Amino acid sequence: MMTRGLALLMILSAALPAAAQNALPDGAERGTVATVCTACHDAQRIVSAGHDRAGWLNVLAMMRNAGAKLPPDKVEPVADYLARHFPPRAHPEAVVLPGPVQVSIRDWEAPTPGSRPHDPLAGPDGSIWYTGQMADVLGRVDPAGSVVREYRLPQGSGPHGLVADHAGAIWFTANFAGYIGHLDPATGEVKRYPLPDPAARDPHTPIFDRAGILWFTVQNANKVGRLDPATGEIRLAESPTPHSNPYGMVIGKDGAPWFAEFGSNKIARIDPATLAIREYDLPDTRSRPRRIATTDDGIIWFTDYSRGYLGRLDPASGKTAEFASPGGPNAQPYGITAIGGTVWYSESGVSPNTLVRFDPAQSRFQSWTIPSGGGVVRNMMPMGTDRLVLACSGVNRVALVEIR
Repeated sequence: MMTRGLALLMILSAALPAAAQNALPDGAERGTVATVCTACHDAQRIVSAGHDRAGWLNVLAMMRNAGAKLPPDKVEPVADYLARHFPPRAHPEAVVLPGPVQVSIRDWEAPTPGSRPHDPLAGPDGSIWYTGQMADVLGRVDPAGSVVREYRLPQGSGPHGLVADHAGAIWFTANFAGYIGHLDPATGEVKRYPLPDPAARDPHTPIFDRAGILWFTVQNANKVGRLDPATGEIRLAESPTPHSNPYGMVIGKDGAPWFAEFGSNKIARIDPATLAIREYDLPDTRSRPRRIATTDDGIIWFTDYSRGYLGRLDPASGKTAEFASPGGPNAQPYGITAIGGTVWYSESGVSPNTLVRFDPAQSRFQSWTIPSGGGVVRNMMPMGTDRLVLACSGVNRVALVEIR
């Protein structure tokens, strides 16, 4: 089960140096760090991490959200200690490619420090929603008035992905608590739909199909599922490849759900009626597709996180193609979406993170840096035909991209 402690451990261990120290260095706050931070993970996890002061403040806020007993008056001294001894690790520099399109990027800070906005949602009324995974909130931004409102969820939910239904209600995956949630924005009431299998404890990415059925991935349980909102019935299916880690999901032009297997080199399709799963192998065994999108011609696109590529799958023929991302093999392409026939995604491994546009008709890339740094853009979504919404996890912000 994905817990807050495990999520923080993964954040802190994102970069593992070759020669890590085995103990915390001397300093005024060494004792505090050793006592408070190592209650959930060993000191090696701290030694292996690297952030600037703002980044460490964000991590400490996430720790406190998760229950770490760090007194308020110790937050800034501990951040100073950590930033001094464990500064940011080197990342590839962002590559900016010119092109015919102009964009402007605005962002908003989440009200709760360390909330870790994970996924964004373009609301049907022009609002921007996001999941505050480490704060157990759903947030709503009114771009016109720059107002951010938070909706509190049951403690320990760990919201991950979210999607709106036709009535404007928000559905989300409770990644830490093993349920699918329904939020009524008018009342703030939350309904919970627990997953029927105790092993399916980490629902991940949700999406509605054309018939109003909610589909979702269950990453570490190696499953996918469907929920019928009319009856509340949930059905689950096992991914054929063990430990394939079903991750991003999209509804294809054929009306079927497609998902990326982040633990293998495969893209898969689910039969909406039978839940039978067909897998499509990617040629390189090192490929690790993470997020997935589809253009209006029905082509499936995916970010190959491990190799630094944008991938293309033709469902009709099963043929694949790949395009080297501008930031290189360590660019870590992540969040992805499409507007019409154009693909948009983010490189999360470069500094600062980039927004990348790919024109399939011309096989041409264009890219921009994200002003806030991005802090890993895990997901994005179109808002109409000329805007995108992004979740910037590591800097506690959500962003709106306007395309000209």
